[in-house]
Amino acid sequence: QQLLVRTKRGVTPTEAGKVLYRHAQLILRQCEQARVDMEAASQGLTGAVSVGLAPGTAAAGLSLPLLRTTRLRHPGVLLYLNETYGTTLSELIMNGRMDLAVLYGGRTAVHGLAFLPLLKEPLFVVGPGSLPAPPEQVPLRMLAELDLYLARPYNVVRRMVDEAFAGIGLTPRLVGEIESAGTLTAVIAEGLGATILPESMAREVTSSCNAWRCQIVEPVIEAPLALCQSDHLPLSEPAQAIKTILLELVAELPGSLLAPRAS
Repeated sequence: QQLLVRTKRGVTPTEAGKVLYRHAQLILRQCEQARVDMEAASQGLTGAVSVGLAPGTAAAGLSLPLLRTTRLRHPGVLLYLNETYGTTLSELIMNGRMDLAVLYGGRTAVHGLAFLPLLKEPLFVVGPGSLPAPPEQVPLRMLAELDLYLARPYNVVRRMVDEAFAGIGLTPRLVGEIESAGTLTAVIAEGLGATILPESMAREVTSSCNAWRCQIVEPVIEAPLALCQSDHLPLSEPAQAIKTILLELVAELPGSLLAPRAS
């Protein structure tokens, strides 16, 4: 097939050329990892491993334990942590530019990705101290009149909130879309409205400002945290070792779906 076409500015790759380029990148990456793995066979594990930890999730609390345990067990492994949003992390995994990611997702199959369920976090409404706090558990229908600040529609938690409201025939009163945890905390502290968050982030916000949190019921909404990796690219030996550590750490978290590590 034709890989390049001539343009006024030179040559441009065709769609076939772009596909070939992506495969070439993956092949070069695998060749480099093969070289590293062969060297590691006689020297202990060495090489770079990239791990994504989605912010605003229970994954955020794994960063220090993961770094600490990796340094203790595998000092030759260079660990790169990427703490950005789940959609970007899954795209990096799909493109072969990241080894593993812990993020919300896995409810539906995605071509090119494999998900291992880790735990489920219930969603909480978080509001400022200037508003009366609901009971410890609040039916979703009672939140329809609240001014809410939520993530963008592509966010997994936002989609779950929209679906839950639609399921009871209501629409949330959305007054703003915010991705930054810092900005969201500031909004709550200023009394500008409320938000809906997974338990881990809800706890973080309420501990840093004058705010309350209540679990949402009727229906209960749970965000699934999953370990994401490529469904066709094998993990390198160092990446497999880091995956083992990640699973051990998650097994110790409240609500984990994994069997706890044997003592």
